[in-house]
Amino acid sequence: MKYDYLVVGSGLYGAVFAREAADRGKKVLVIDKRPNVAGNIYTEKVEGIHVHKYGAHIFHTNDTKVWKYITRFAEFNRFTNSPVANYRGELYSLPFNMYTFNKMWGVVTPEEAAAKIEEQKKEACITEPKNLEEQAISLVGRDIFEKLIKGYTEKQWGRDCKDLPAFIIKRLPVRLTFDNNYFNALYQGIPIGGYTQLVEHLLEGIEVRLDTDYLEQKEELDRLAETVVYTGPIDAYFGYSLGALEYRSVRFETEVLDIPNFQGNAAVNYTDRETPWTRIIEHKWFEFGKDEQGLDLPKTVISREYSSEWKPGDEPYYPVNDEKNGALYAEYKKLADAEQNVIFGGRLAEYRYYDMDAVIASALQKSEEVL
Repeated sequence: MKYDYLVVGSGLYGAVFAREAADRGKKVLVIDKRPNVAGNIYTEKVEGIHVHKYGAHIFHTNDTKVWKYITRFAEFNRFTNSPVANYRGELYSLPFNMYTFNKMWGVVTPEEAAAKIEEQKKEACITEPKNLEEQAISLVGRDIFEKLIKGYTEKQWGRDCKDLPAFIIKRLPVRLTFDNNYFNALYQGIPIGGYTQLVEHLLEGIEVRLDTDYLEQKEELDRLAETVVYTGPIDAYFGYSLGALEYRSVRFETEVLDIPNFQGNAAVNYTDRETPWTRIIEHKWFEFGKDEQGLDLPKTVISREYSSEWKPGDEPYYPVNDEKNGALYAEYKKLADAEQNVIFGGRLAEYRYYDMDAVIASALQKSEEVL
């Protein structure tokens, strides 16, 4: 056996684990079936702009340990996520704040806004929400639900809000201030130079093989290392023997435009049901936060995002964490726990939606346990 660890997948979980193992003197091989490292946080440079190829990734965390760790490998800018909602040409601030309420109802003071929300919640008379629609209305009232939640959520999940479980929306942030920072996080930003460069720094000095499909060459690759760290889909690892877990997928239409500014913001969500895409990302505004910087570049790159039902061959994005899939994952987890010398980690192997900081924390915790 040539290596101590074979790490399958060069996304954040795999890259952090590989770094920790290498720093402790372990011999590590990282493989990835894609032609590039960085998994779904891969960024590529187009017209001087770092384009988030697999959707927008905004780093945010309250975990000082994680922040100190990741900033060893990249300097981060001061990007603040302040998305805009476009409902049939009306623009609203997200998260729901005083700008939103003023546009929606003409209210000016926090007291007026709170009274309006309370009045709508009372009108709805919902004490025990049975589905997502009732849950949302019971939290923020009908107007905000109809304009800013309903269409977007139905496009995202491909189901009517009445057919979605209430637990998907545990809470909705309502701010009776003019703060439009979407994340309530101590640290936030985008790595200067892009996420791909960040992952390349994590993997510095570690052997990496790209265009290598682990599941197609499993026997041969397993013989190379004492322990496998697997970050791919857990059901694929077991050949879908118990059935396929469900995901939502996302399709992107990316184009370069011969104008310096398309929408003036990194993210605009389209919250009506009729617009087929869920949002448009304008990538330059992740990195060039000021007009004079961004407008110096004569072109811009935008991506329209379309949510879709996952099918084999698609990129799995969001696990469908309902009761049926939870029960199926629990069965796969039993098989995983019985595997000798295999660590299952990350979003796909653990069938859960992870923010980036939680992926890093999980990889650090696992490396501390086993190394």
